[in-house]
Amino acid sequence: MLVAGIDSSTQSCKVVVRDAETGALVRSGRASHPDGTEVDPAAWWTALQEAVEDAGGLADVEAVAVGAQQHGMVCLDADGQVVRPALLWNDTRSAQAAQDLILELGDGDEEAGRRAWAEQVGVVPVPSFTVTKLRWLADHEPENAARTAAVALPHDWLTWMLAGGPEAGLEALATDRGDASGTGYWNASTGEYVPDVLRRALRRDEGADLPRLPRVLGPSESAGRGAEGGLAPGAQLGAGTGDNAAASLGVDARPGDVVVSIGTSGVVSAPSDTPPVDPSGIVAGFADATGRQLPLVCTLNAARVLTATASILGVDVGRLSELALEAPSGSGGLVLVPYLEGERTPDRPGATGAVHGLTLATSTPAHLARAAVEGLLCGLADGVDALVAQGTRVDRALLVGGGAKSEALRQIAPVVLGRPVLVPPPAEYVADGAARQAAWLALGGDEPPTWGEGARDGESVAYDAPEDPAPGRAVRERYAQVRDLTDR
Repeated sequence: MLVAGIDSSTQSCKVVVRDAETGALVRSGRASHPDGTEVDPAAWWTALQEAVEDAGGLADVEAVAVGAQQHGMVCLDADGQVVRPALLWNDTRSAQAAQDLILELGDGDEEAGRRAWAEQVGVVPVPSFTVTKLRWLADHEPENAARTAAVALPHDWLTWMLAGGPEAGLEALATDRGDASGTGYWNASTGEYVPDVLRRALRRDEGADLPRLPRVLGPSESAGRGAEGGLAPGAQLGAGTGDNAAASLGVDARPGDVVVSIGTSGVVSAPSDTPPVDPSGIVAGFADATGRQLPLVCTLNAARVLTATASILGVDVGRLSELALEAPSGSGGLVLVPYLEGERTPDRPGATGAVHGLTLATSTPAHLARAAVEGLLCGLADGVDALVAQGTRVDRALLVGGGAKSEALRQIAPVVLGRPVLVPPPAEYVADGAARQAAWLALGGDEPPTWGEGARDGESVAYDAPEDPAPGRAVRERYAQVRDLTDR
């Protein structure tokens, strides 16, 4: 029996076809997405079909599930047509809307507002979250807000399109706990939507109709049957999930593991049985794709910090890694604060990158390369600390994503994170997690099939934490000295 997993990420669409019982990879395909932070969802559908074709089709699979970038706002009218291009997670135009929503819920008191959001929803608004984008829509495009009869996320919309899209009707829209928890109007602790928050975001009066929201499925529930996308008649559609929950499932993360994903964004997340309540907003109270919680910290700047620095130095990322390992730990005091596209954690949408400690001695390619790697990792280490402060157990880090290919990043990560690091074999872990969810649906049972163990077997590469933690502490202390000197 074959199953398929789809990863519709910011930059591309990947499809993997695997054996449902063993997890063996049978074939795969991919296609690119357009650049930008505002994208017509039709581009995702086109890319999905191209990736399916590249993978040899899906006519022989029993079940398929979609993992996708979180938070993206997909507005549909009463006929199921897209109202406007989707605003993606990394679109920061709703920064003011986020601040407004915090103040409103706190009756003008920011601290009270943050606490209220953390308690009522489990997250504190930042520009990434869907709820802030809906407020932006209400304020800047009220006509489009009024036309909006349903709000979906990228994975919801793609799953719905596989089920027939507009012909299936808006009532067929479905999502899961993992993706719903990133909207800002669904609470992972209670498992319920928070309609008052949605009403506030869209500025709709009490008693006015609210847009339809996708029904929230359990991890192994069916979202329906396939009707489009080259699926065989009757193929089952899994609930799907957001990319972070899918990656956690794909890498088989368990309590005690923190998944450090270095892709377009940087993400640290850890399966947990305890939902966080963080008024600072640093830790988001997300859910995972198995029924647990998935407290998570996300930065806007990750792997592209390495590519940008490589471009400055006129080298490729492979050579950048070599250079970084030639420089001493701490880069001689040179620090790169990597806020190249603003930042989400800490919440500084208008911030820019900065270099501190430039001297004649540190004015070398090797020092700058090392500072880039250390700066990227320091931001993620701050996230790990925030998870621990919320009571999350963190014993070791699982390093995944495109940035994990860098040998310098692999070797320096245990120093900065202060924990052992395991690098699973290269794979499309979001797509693999979606495929594992599809297999769970197809095979049944109370737990997902146990073939997501690549992170735990001999194929993984282990990097021990250093016996002397002092160098890592020094790197982080120096970073902390200059981190808050950047603009907001």
